[in-house]
Amino acid sequence: MMAEFDQYNRWESQMKQVRLPHWQELPKFDLYMDQVVAFVNDAIGSLGIDPMTPAMINNYVKHQVIIAPVKKKYQTMQLADLILIGLLKPLFSTDTIRHGINQVTAGDFPKQAYDNFIDVLNEALLHLGEPKSITPAKTLNEKLMQVAVDTIINRIQSEQLLKMIEKPVRKLK
Repeated sequence: MMAEFDQYNRWESQMKQVRLPHWQELPKFDLYMDQVVAFVNDAIGSLGIDPMTPAMINNYVKHQVIIAPVKKKYQTMQLADLILIGLLKPLFSTDTIRHGINQVTAGDFPKQAYDNFIDVLNEALLHLGEPKSITPAKTLNEKLMQVAVDTIINRIQSEQLLKMIEKPVRKLK
């Protein structure tokens, strides 16, 4: 039991090293689908989140969750949206995610809104496992970001814990 707890603490330490990219760290040139998939999965993969596939991205375009690429090339805005979708998709419907992004960016520039969310998430990862000392939200947008980040953190923690305590289960006949 102690070894499992040490293993969890090591995992937590690894998560504290994860930093998601800010807007200025996103590529400033247009990317093709395979480059988009590689970039997004590299950005969020270390959190143990399921990889994004070209089929998923095509589906997001088809259902207008993200803006369609121009001549099959994706831009910074779409990359930012895809990172957010990748983080939030296991928790919320794509309609809810798109609505949330639209609401937050209605009151702030997309670059600033994205960076604010990434700051809250990176800060939460840095202090994973420590008592929360979060600055209280001053706006509903800030509160929404805090709640969404808490939900992401709780999900990756609970999935990791479940993986570590999982025992073989006898099948009922």
